[in-house]
Amino acid sequence: MRKITLIIVHCSANKAGSALRMADIDRYHRSLGWMGCGYHYVIPTDGTVEPGRPEEMTGAHCRNHNKHSIGVCYIGGLSENGAPTDTRTEAQRASLRSLLEELRRRYPQALIVGHRDLDPRKACPCFDAVSEYRDLNH
Repeated sequence: MRKITLIIVHCSANKAGSALRMADIDRYHRSLGWMGCGYHYVIPTDGTVEPGRPEEMTGAHCRNHNKHSIGVCYIGGLSENGAPTDTRTEAQRASLRSLLEELRRRYPQALIVGHRDLDPRKACPCFDAVSEYRDLNH
């Protein structure tokens, strides 16, 4: 089993209301020559938690951190004019928190961070995950 030290929150960088699902990301990542969806979980706008890459497999979502992390991506992150914006629906917010709580129970040593906390060139996930989930990072 991999040693998980990070749970990394991402956005898909799609406009608010996008109908994208894990299967769409899987197809896109395969078109890049990857082994499928690089995220372990994807949360569409309806709040469904869709499994992507199995947790026991190394993800493909954050350069230099994939070996020791779980990647979680919500669909959205861009305003109508393409600016980085927190577009999470209430269903996504609830599902994301619930999933992160479960992942922290399974990986109590793992810190929850946003992609942007590990790569300052990124706006992803378009909100401050460290602050929002501080109560889970105890």
